[in-house]
Amino acid sequence: MIKVANLAYGRLRAPDLDREEAFLSDFGMVRAARTKTALYMRGTGPAHHIHVTELGETGTIGLAFAVNDAADLERASATDGASGIEAIDEPGGGRRARLTDPNGYQIEIVHGIERLDELPVRDNPVNTGLEPDRRLGKLTRLPKGPSQVRRLGHAVFATARFEETVAWYRRHLGLIGSDDIYAGAEDNVICSFNRCDQGPAHVDHHVLMCLKKQHTGLNHLAYEVQDMDDLFIGHEHLKGTGSYQHMWGIGRHILGSQVFDYWCDPFGRVHEHWTDIDMLSAEVPTNLLSAEEGLGSQWGEPAPERFINHYSP
Repeated sequence: MIKVANLAYGRLRAPDLDREEAFLSDFGMVRAARTKTALYMRGTGPAHHIHVTELGETGTIGLAFAVNDAADLERASATDGASGIEAIDEPGGGRRARLTDPNGYQIEIVHGIERLDELPVRDNPVNTGLEPDRRLGKLTRLPKGPSQVRRLGHAVFATARFEETVAWYRRHLGLIGSDDIYAGAEDNVICSFNRCDQGPAHVDHHVLMCLKKQHTGLNHLAYEVQDMDDLFIGHEHLKGTGSYQHMWGIGRHILGSQVFDYWCDPFGRVHEHWTDIDMLSAEVPTNLLSAEEGLGSQWGEPAPERFINHYSP
């Protein structure tokens, strides 16, 4: 079994790459490359791209997960139904093996994609009650504009094949459970938060969340921004364009604990800004919590129905 290291990028389709690029730029990404048929957007981190949009009918193609060891590509390619190892004929290069998850989405296991120099970010030390002298003799005057997206953190899928989907990702990608959520009886699990298994290294609370629904589709892709100020700055920028639908936020989740803000792209796909997530090592066991305990916000408005029931096939 392989153990993926992180979520590399989401792969979507859109009928207008200009409109998608305009949104992703306002969201805080930077163009890494563009061809006649696809758009590749990066963050401030070293990943060549963290978002791929192919030209075509609006849809969700799938996700790509990176592995640390090229030998994991061999193991992935030996999985029933997997492709052979193939060169990625796209900007950034690298190699991959492709699998299909129980919902029909393409899952790429990738390695060796080009790394880029990191982009400069705003330096904004914040004084706190415990550290009141982090910023001495310096005024805070934050520039307006988009957030500065750093990386892709996680994806959330709604699925009508919930148990099969969770088991598939744990078996084939080595994901481990952080929190499972039940409704009513404890054996009625309706939501599962899963993280990468990197042994003693601490990783994000979740890289993949699955929701038990009657429909199947992408609920959202979630991108880390620089800090709390950066998230609020990005919120004001997106709101100020008057061009995009705000879905939910700003608030702080209970599970994962990240501060969040959700927006729709021009084709209805939800993208999250987040900062300050819980970090766990592999030794932390899976928790089982009720929906009342685990779902919702520590502060901020409750999740609206338009977000709870959202999915992009």
